Amino acid sequence: MQRPRLVIAGTHSGAGKTTVTLAIMAALQARGLVIQPFKVGPDFIDPGHHQLASGRFSRNLDGWMLGEAINRDIFTRASQGADLSIIEGMMGLFDGSSPVHEQGSTAELAKQVHAPVMLVIDGRAMARSAAAMASGYAKFDPALSVQAVLFNRVQSDGHYRLLRDAVEAETDLTVVGYLRPDASVTIPERHLGLRTAVEQGRTDLYDRLARAAADTVDLDRVEALARSADEWWDDLTAPVPVGQLPQVRIGVAYDGAFCFYYQDNLDLFESAGAEIVRFSPLHDDGLPDVDLLYSGGGYPEIHGEALAANLAMRTAVRQYAERGGAIYAECGGLMYLTQAIRDGGGRRHEMVGIFPAEAVMRKAGLTLGYRSVEVTQSCLLGRPGLRLRGHEFHYSALEPKSTLHYACTLSDAEGKPIGQDGLMTRNTVALYSHLHFGSHPEVVRGLVAAARGSHKSASSIGKA
Repeated sequence: MQRPRLVIAGTHSGAGKTTVTLAIMAALQARGLVIQPFKVGPDFIDPGHHQLASGRFSRNLDGWMLGEAINRDIFTRASQGADLSIIEGMMGLFDGSSPVHEQGSTAELAKQVHAPVMLVIDGRAMARSAAAMASGYAKFDPALSVQAVLFNRVQSDGHYRLLRDAVEAETDLTVVGYLRPDASVTIPERHLGLRTAVEQGRTDLYDRLARAAADTVDLDRVEALARSADEWWDDLTAPVPVGQLPQVRIGVAYDGAFCFYYQDNLDLFESAGAEIVRFSPLHDDGLPDVDLLYSGGGYPEIHGEALAANLAMRTAVRQYAERGGAIYAECGGLMYLTQAIRDGGGRRHEMVGIFPAEAVMRKAGLTLGYRSVEVTQSCLLGRPGLRLRGHEFHYSALEPKSTLHYACTLSDAEGKPIGQDGLMTRNTVALYSHLHFGSHPEVVRGLVAAARGSHKSASSIGKA
């Protein structure tokens, strides 16, 4: 079966691959094509922008967290009904979980899904040297199909011609065009990446990006590159069995403060018999009638004042937990469940108060990396011995006010022990690690089973 697909990779972080990816998606969609977006690696922000540019949920693919079989399964399911799939890489093309092997890299993923690669090069202050750079990336791994180059941040047609002529004279790569530097199509950044799509909303940014690509990029060549991909062999695994169990309702915190979720995690919940019910800790005055709360990551530190001001919601969540309601939280969700968040300016904002600690924002000391999570105490995630994979990405740190109890131990991508995770109390577990459930469907079934077993009286507290 033909599944046209193209990986857009950068030479390094900051080369502009997200801007290029969004411009290409929006421009191809404007041509009437149905575009399915994907993102390599553990990223929540770029997929949100993909969705606004393409109109379809973006899916994460990751060689370290998921592996080849699951990546191919996710790609097969998501690309159904699409005319063409665009896969945005992460960091530099060959950057992954280690400096000496390819696991977790964009290059590894491109080979797993047999996709051609278009390399994004920042063309500023460069001419013939661009050919050396392009040649090096194309030849570094002979098993990888690097076929094209697109230049970013090129001021003029004349400069572009210098870059194009150099690459095409010295390599076999196709140069498909360039994008000019343009502040009007730049998404603002903050400490964990771009401003989120939830905060930005559907503006004309994506239309401007589409026009920019149509002006200076050969979209026919881009489309032809995607259509040159090998035939695709559907190899779907069986879906998570639902059975005849009663449906449960999972309340997902979703607003400007909490919006970091893998779409596949939510889909797996639904496949296991759950109904997703979104609520806003920022704006709602109480909880919906649900059987489990799922609070993902995001930027609670930026919205600390508003979260603190919503006393009705904070009280409802605390009472829900005290009555035995099931709560699963990650990163920003964990911070919300502490006694307070101290933001980057040192201001203290009262939070829910389930855990005796404060989450303190640091000006430096980013915690970043893949994580292997092993359950050591029975909790919502499962029984001792269960191993899960995910990643951490945060500037905050916990400042305990009394003893904290943990359900899990942590190791890094190389297997080195690095501490504990999974704060637990009553029927609540909260991790700094973000987990992708794609390779661990037993966790989804366990969480749904816990929701079915939770007391309905807990979810009646503070109904909206």
